[in-house]
Amino acid sequence: MSLEVSQLTKLYGTQKALDDVSFSASPGRILGFLGPNGAGKSTTMKIITGFLAADSGQVKVLGRDALQAPQAVSKLIGYLPEHNPLYLDMYVSEFLEFSGGLYGLSGQLLKSRVKEMLSRTGLEPEQHKKIGQLSKGYRQRVGLGRALIHDPQVVILDEPTTGLDPNQLVEIRNLIQEVAKDKTLILSTHIMQEVEAICHDVVIINKGKVLASESLAVLKSNSSETILILETEEELELAWFENVGKVDFGAKGKKELLISTIDPALARKAIMNVINERSLNLTSLNQSKKNLELIFREITSA
Repeated sequence: MSLEVSQLTKLYGTQKALDDVSFSASPGRILGFLGPNGAGKSTTMKIITGFLAADSGQVKVLGRDALQAPQAVSKLIGYLPEHNPLYLDMYVSEFLEFSGGLYGLSGQLLKSRVKEMLSRTGLEPEQHKKIGQLSKGYRQRVGLGRALIHDPQVVILDEPTTGLDPNQLVEIRNLIQEVAKDKTLILSTHIMQEVEAICHDVVIINKGKVLASESLAVLKSNSSETILILETEEELELAWFENVGKVDFGAKGKKELLISTIDPALARKAIMNVINERSLNLTSLNQSKKNLELIFREITSA
């Protein structure tokens, strides 16, 4: 394992921001690090990268103790924080050179790394622009270039696609997948479709505790339940369907219900009985396996 986090605990006064957090990440695999706001994700990442101290526990990066020697280990890690710290008055290539110099790169090696980062991140056409002139998508590319300039073996990205348009989103996802081929990569995001699209493993954390830590395939296969997605022209009430299965409102609000059941045939009959009894106008009734968003909501709301 390139990264091993064991029994990590962090206190703020009497509040436990992290409570015995343990997980690991491997080379060539993208780990989705998930949790609601305030779950402890950013705290964990800041401890791994040496920005915060832990109260107890252990973090090993490539076998080295990150808590005992944070400055030395930080050179092995590339980190893109949620709030991308950039010098807006610097030119793109100038900023990458500056960033590489902070990691001790110089001379021909530094020039080579800057050239490679400009190419890999698609920044070559923008290299002579000031960062403040760039769009959000290109600023994220600059942040990725800075995180990768010293060729780290462990890369941690905190919400790297927030605020990007659909085209930028695809481009950054492709770049992340390319980077992860020969590195250990941790991706923190609230976009479940993004995790399903590119992640191999998942850690779900809530209130400072790890609630799930396994491969995405295993996490999704553990559920034997089927989801029925009901949509009507009228607003619905959860109480009408309590005897059918576990019920929650869907993305379309009170006109859409998500109903979890282990017997979809029986549940469909029960749903139609409610539709008829209440003279509702059915728009659609579809069936699917649980996606990651539903699994996440179920785990973190328990």
